[in-house]
Amino acid sequence: MSASPPILAGKRHAAPSVFRPENLLREARRQRRLPEQAVPGVCILDPDGDIVRALRADGRGRRFPGWACYHTEMLTFDLAGEPAGIVSCAVGAPFAVLVAEQMFASGCRLLLSVTSAGRVASDLPDGACFVLIERALRDEGTSYHYLPPGDAFAHADPALVDAAARVLAAAGLAVPRGPVWTTDAPFRETEEAIAWAGAQGVLAVEMEAAALYAFARARDAAVLCLAHVTNRMARTEGDFEKGAADGADDALRVLATLVAALRRNPA
Repeated sequence: MSASPPILAGKRHAAPSVFRPENLLREARRQRRLPEQAVPGVCILDPDGDIVRALRADGRGRRFPGWACYHTEMLTFDLAGEPAGIVSCAVGAPFAVLVAEQMFASGCRLLLSVTSAGRVASDLPDGACFVLIERALRDEGTSYHYLPPGDAFAHADPALVDAAARVLAAAGLAVPRGPVWTTDAPFRETEEAIAWAGAQGVLAVEMEAAALYAFARARDAAVLCLAHVTNRMARTEGDFEKGAADGADDALRVLATLVAALRRNPA
């Protein structure tokens, strides 16, 4: 019996999938009598749901009637003068990529993800901060369905990361760039696992970036992930403080800065 885990078996990464997001959306539109309507070119994943809750609370977010995904609802809102679509609470690698596939099949051209993350590196700024994710350690399952296992990290498009870093710096936003650790099992972040990830040089731990970057590489899609480092894995009381509106105000400021500049000067 092979010692190789089953997740690595039976994979031909260049082979087309039988099950296609376009076909799932077609059936969802048929069953739910939805219009065939392209989503905004800029879409956002908000795994924690804080941004969406803020947009609902102040009336900026409007339900997008053409979003045919069975599992989520999309809101649209104005972001730096550009219509943007946002989906909340797609937590974890499989769910995030399931939604991302359908976003790009529906007309998305740039996907931004802002996810809550736990601190691993000791030299990050005190308090909540953002990290521009350059690459993500593949300690999850979804990325292995999109890319071979040879590289332990899934990498962002370097040109897109470089452009984003320049934009944020020019706006005076202190957002370090670097690697993170993507896990499927947050409640298995043991001392040994944290030490192992730290030895790989990661700054923080989150649950989606490796899969989103593997999807992006396989599909030639523009995806950029940010980690909102807000906690030390609840090892002390008073953790998970994000700031005003549960961090939504700061996240929207970063997103607006990126969208305004990348729209004018795409990578």
